[in-house]
Amino acid sequence: MLTALVDYDSGNLHSAQKAFQRMALETGRGEVVVTSSPDVVARADRIVLPGDGAFPACKRQLAEYSGLFEAISEAVTERGRPFLGICVGMQMMATWGREYKDVKGFDWIGGDVVRIDPADKALKVPHMGWNDLVIDQPHALLDGISTGDHAYFVHSYHFQVRDAAERLAHVEYGQDITAIIGRDNMVGMQFHPEKSQANGLRMIANFLKWAP
Repeated sequence: MLTALVDYDSGNLHSAQKAFQRMALETGRGEVVVTSSPDVVARADRIVLPGDGAFPACKRQLAEYSGLFEAISEAVTERGRPFLGICVGMQMMATWGREYKDVKGFDWIGGDVVRIDPADKALKVPHMGWNDLVIDQPHALLDGISTGDHAYFVHSYHFQVRDAAERLAHVEYGQDITAIIGRDNMVGMQFHPEKSQANGLRMIANFLKWAP
């Protein structure tokens, strides 16, 4: 089994690579590779798309790697390979990103990515640090995870999901903030599982074992 952690110059993947490799070893789920190769992505059994920074920049950088998004899309939407988007990698699954300018997303899960606007203006943006998950929908990714378990967030924009059934978990930060999305063979996390200690490692392991 091969898990491809997609590298398109959207941040330092070292900690994510180590976390996924550790859990692949512990669960006996094969090899984890960091790659920019469409060919490697095309033959991978699972695909992980991270992302740090602004939505427009990440979408542009991904497009600069010839054939890479096409390989991801074909594997996920046509061949049903399990997919995990992390942070902006999750946000790009939306219909639109509204950060600085309107940018078309993958439109895999309907919704818009908009700026966080807490009702309590004392709350700072970006939303940064630990927050407690509220589970909205049961999912294999959340095996062993309960409401009140925490994860580590760093973001100024959030995913407003059109279909509530596709929001698996949220957090409270002066408003509802989508934390996990999913449908069919695809899931996304707004937080960084590799920085979320035992809870994040458990969700990584769950993804590596997931058979949608």
